[in-house]
Amino acid sequence: MREYLRKNGIRMAIIVFSVAFIIGLSSAARNGRVGFLQNMTGVLESPVKKVLSSTVNWFNTIYGYLFDYDSLLAENESLRSQLADAQKSARDGIAASEENARLRKLLELRDAHNDYVMESSKIVLWSSSNWSSSFTISKGSASGIELGDPVITEYGVVVGQITELGTNWATVSTLVDVDMSVGAFVGDTGTSGMVVGEYSFMKRNQAKLTYMADGAQIFVGDVVLTSGSGGAFPAGLVIGTLSAVKTESGGQLEYGVVEPGCDFSQLVQVFIIKDFSVVE
Repeated sequence: MREYLRKNGIRMAIIVFSVAFIIGLSSAARNGRVGFLQNMTGVLESPVKKVLSSTVNWFNTIYGYLFDYDSLLAENESLRSQLADAQKSARDGIAASEENARLRKLLELRDAHNDYVMESSKIVLWSSSNWSSSFTISKGSASGIELGDPVITEYGVVVGQITELGTNWATVSTLVDVDMSVGAFVGDTGTSGMVVGEYSFMKRNQAKLTYMADGAQIFVGDVVLTSGSGGAFPAGLVIGTLSAVKTESGGQLEYGVVEPGCDFSQLVQVFIIKDFSVVE
């Protein structure tokens, strides 16, 4: 027996310890405590569960962000559309208001000149040439417009003259165009002359008052009106005002620098005088 224990004592001790350890684990499990194997499984599962939980939360966050982002994009697009509609309505309202104001002034002009037969037209295109000052309107011979017809604003201010004509379009050369000439007189003094276009003046958006009688007196600030001479324009339309009085290079003849009465850059609609009474 003693010899058996000497040879097998360690093995038996290990067996006894193992049995005691297993009994202890079972007892702990029965007492509600987690067993060793379960504890090891829990240790391994814990970080995995944390990663999975974090991943699910991340996907939920990303999905929510994408959903909110799409919703914001749709809302933003809707607001843009509403803003564009509102801006268009505002522009239409302003345009309608401006056109009504022009038509009221036109009625006043017609009341003052009931011999005028006029046609209104919108400007559709300005010339891009550096050698002329002209624009295209949306009406032509089909509306009774003819070459040479004078073109004015609703205030009775000279804009220019019809110089090219199509069925449903026409070209208007402005007062400052190099090919334009209008019979004129200076309001206060009654001095007669011609307002003509010259290239150097046109580049400054001005015209030249010249061909005046010897000894004629003109002054800065004088109003220049159409004289009606030649029959192309009715008398009494406003051409502009004199911004300067100068002397020709020879030192003998004076001429005036005419500032047009209308701002060409602001023109939207013009009025063509198709017929008027010529004063003899």
